[in-house]
Amino acid sequence: MTPGMPRWTPITAAISVGAFIGIPTVALLMRAVAVDPFATASRPDALGAAFWLSVTTSLVTLVIAIIVGTPAAFALARVPFPGRGLANALVDVPVILPPAVAGLALLLAFGRRGLAGSWLADAGITLAFSTTGVVLAQCFVSIPFYVRTVRAAFLRADRDLEAAAMIDGATGWGAFRHVTVPLARPALVAGGVLCWSRAMGEFGATLMFAGSLRGRTQTMPLAIYALLESDLDGAVLLGGTFVVVAVGILGVTAFVTGRQPRAE
Repeated sequence: MTPGMPRWTPITAAISVGAFIGIPTVALLMRAVAVDPFATASRPDALGAAFWLSVTTSLVTLVIAIIVGTPAAFALARVPFPGRGLANALVDVPVILPPAVAGLALLLAFGRRGLAGSWLADAGITLAFSTTGVVLAQCFVSIPFYVRTVRAAFLRADRDLEAAAMIDGATGWGAFRHVTVPLARPALVAGGVLCWSRAMGEFGATLMFAGSLRGRTQTMPLAIYALLESDLDGAVLLGGTFVVVAVGILGVTAFVTGRQPRAE
């Protein structure tokens, strides 16, 4: 406790923040529980298509983030190379860009008449307004969250332990796999959750670059927005499902990270 600070000050602030976040969430869940998912014949198919599209595309994005983002984060944290400062800055750009601007940038880059899209179109590859475009939009806005989190963990990792492992005969890859990664594992998990949740909730960039085509590019956020005009209860049910999935993922994450050994 900070000397001179009344105890009720931080407690009141914590309760206020918790209430501000909790009341709308509880209101949504209470309304969602009362909704009949089969009230209309088309509702189950529409909601199910959006749900599974969001789940599959966001998981693909997460896998890409882990495979590409982990070595990228290590290089940005540890490996000197020309332009590393610029690369670090570019990783941060999608984090501060409005999602609509991110979608517009993707469209101008990978649309059929875009900077690289015209070459792809000549090769018979179309990214915009496709399921692949959904993944691309999610990757653009969410992978930076993973890279930023993991990069910070690699910067904090104890290099003396890595050096000791190499003195004992470990190769550079062996030290990375058996020492660096375990030390950074809580950050890897946290970064993965941030990346997945950002991808799952992506709206603006997906709408601009991939559109909102049911069963093809209409993810849960896009479906909720579309349903607001024609089926409010359907939007509420889908939103409540989103909250339940997110809370479940956070619970699993807390359990996993809580079981990880911490470096002294």
